[in-house]
Amino acid sequence: MLRFIIRRVLLGIPVLVTVATLTFFIMHVVPGGPFDTEKILPPEIIANIEAKYHLDKPLPLQYLLYMKQLLQGDLGPSYKYLGRDVADIIRDTFPVSFTLGLCAVLVVLGLGIPAGMISAYWKNSLLDRSVLLLAAMGISVPSFVLGAISVWIFSHHWHLLPPALWEGPRHIILPAFALGAGFAGYVARLTRTTVLDVLAADYIRTARAKGLTEPVIMFKHVLKNSIYPIVSVMGPLTAGLVTGSFVIEYIFSIPGMGRFFITAVTNRDYPLIMGVTLVYAVLIVIANTVVDMVYGWLDPRVTIK
Repeated sequence: MLRFIIRRVLLGIPVLVTVATLTFFIMHVVPGGPFDTEKILPPEIIANIEAKYHLDKPLPLQYLLYMKQLLQGDLGPSYKYLGRDVADIIRDTFPVSFTLGLCAVLVVLGLGIPAGMISAYWKNSLLDRSVLLLAAMGISVPSFVLGAISVWIFSHHWHLLPPALWEGPRHIILPAFALGAGFAGYVARLTRTTVLDVLAADYIRTARAKGLTEPVIMFKHVLKNSIYPIVSVMGPLTAGLVTGSFVIEYIFSIPGMGRFFITAVTNRDYPLIMGVTLVYAVLIVIANTVVDMVYGWLDPRVTIK
């Protein structure tokens, strides 16, 4: 296992370098600069600002300077949040996005897997069609629309939950639901498909012939053998949820990475864009590694390489 982890870490390094390289050049190719929206300044001041951040140098040299800085563990200063380094911003906001993402993962698993199993068990029934309809709606409706509808119903109409901010456990419920509901619909449909395949297997008929109860069959045999496709999608999905939905955090005024990323893109804050993108790439590498490890734990026949 240790050899596998070391190998994955080494393989993740070129992935991160590629992500950093592509992001760097794409940012600089897009029209506009980080100081184009500032008030009109004398040319001397603009020249001093660009010299401070190495923006006056050729693009390949800027890239080499940034990669050297990155290898030293320095993500650089933010162009727009003066006096703050990108590492400090990520350190302050990542726990919020991480908490919201984990709660959204619980929503995905808590709604998606049971709904998919119920739908498959009562195939072609009214309950099955209702679950499929709700799953399709969850997949089709954007998260920001679902968030706005949730605020209108649960906050303004029923006055049950706070509409925004991040001040306690009750403030997590609506954004976590809005963030995870769409993915829960996808997991429900995936679970239904895999459970239907397992229910048609010979060993399930044998288990029923032996007199095993339906709960034992569903949870001990069906769920255990249906979980592998779900584990596969939950790796990158968890990484995406943990980094936080930029739009959801903006709608609910949550002080996570999403709000800073949106302002960074708007203001061409190159170091902050790079920092958030690299955090997301690192989480993807970690999530895929964990998925492979979970596969080996669930099924000892799987060889981890």
